[in-house]
Amino acid sequence: MRVLLATYGSRGDVEPLVELAVQLRELGAEVRMCAPPDQDFVELLARAGLPLIPVGRPMRTMVRPANASEAGRRAAELAGQFDAVAAAAEGCDALLASGLAHFAARSVAEKLGIPYRYATFCPFLLPSPHQAPPMAVLPGQSPPPEGTGNRELWELNARLFNTLHRESLNAHRASVGLPPVDGVRDFIFTDRPWLAADPVLAPWQETPELDVVHTGAWILPDERPLPEDLLAFLAAGAAPVYVGLGSSRGVPAEVARVAIEAVRAQGRRVLIGRGWSELALIDDRDDCFAVGEVNQQALFRRVAAVVHHGGAGTTTTAARAGAPQVVVPQGADQPYWAGRVTELGIGAGLEGPVPSVESLSAALRTALSPETGARAKAVAGTIRTDGASVAARLLLDTIAR
Repeated sequence: MRVLLATYGSRGDVEPLVELAVQLRELGAEVRMCAPPDQDFVELLARAGLPLIPVGRPMRTMVRPANASEAGRRAAELAGQFDAVAAAAEGCDALLASGLAHFAARSVAEKLGIPYRYATFCPFLLPSPHQAPPMAVLPGQSPPPEGTGNRELWELNARLFNTLHRESLNAHRASVGLPPVDGVRDFIFTDRPWLAADPVLAPWQETPELDVVHTGAWILPDERPLPEDLLAFLAAGAAPVYVGLGSSRGVPAEVARVAIEAVRAQGRRVLIGRGWSELALIDDRDDCFAVGEVNQQALFRRVAAVVHHGGAGTTTTAARAGAPQVVVPQGADQPYWAGRVTELGIGAGLEGPVPSVESLSAALRTALSPETGARAKAVAGTIRTDGASVAARLLLDTIAR
């Protein structure tokens, strides 16, 4: 059996698919993978013995659309990845997509007549009467009246998807001989999406609207040793607080200053993760250390707390490590994870992307309390690690049927 995995997004969209690929290969499948051509992702796939089939521009060059016109151009560009994905899918028996790959990938699967599955790593985008959608109107438009019900908000959300994406998506589908779609959101996510998130961290309440397959998170084991200079810093004093915003781009330099001052105010040392925004130290004091891309699975077991952006992968990694968390959401699904960390009692979530020293200090006091530490360790023991193997078997069963 031959499977194509396709994604277009940040590391949080790419890394889980690498673990799914590993599990599929262990079951005897041949796996191909499409992803953005960022060097980070080339190296990530190479560690797993997977060649990367590049699609689109590097994710580091992408910026968030500022208006409907830019969003439409972005959708057209994503749909335009059809040719590259179609070439990769030749001879494949199934196609699974994540991230923003859905604009091209579902049309490719339809054109080739092969099974298609879409996986998301957070439930916040999936329509449900039990939760409100992330956005129901365009920036600059008046928000719905206070008290508007979730079902009506999801209807507005569906219309928003059509406004932003239907014209460009259907123009491309017509160019490859496919019929138009009416409801873009439902076309993108399908009526049976896979939720590749831990059931404790991201529960899903059943709803007649969707038949969600909740597989558990797809966690790629990381066996890399920590760098010697980082090990020396860790050994030189009490456990530091890690601060990193992962693949977030355009984070103001002020965030590093605020974080370092807030951590120091708690009497703690600071470990800065540079990330895609290249966060930097603010002075040469020996209580701070900066690192690039490292094995977070190993590192988070050795820190007092993790201050991060709230990506699905980072949240899960910190939770597995039993590390208390402070989430500083930068956008997308990250406010959802900030809320879950707070609700579970394993840390604190902030509301804005640029905290003040005072707000971050208060959140750190919560995260560093004995009660939060004990709760974080308790939740760590509940996190499942078999999600990718579950998904691999499901996908191959789909092909067999």
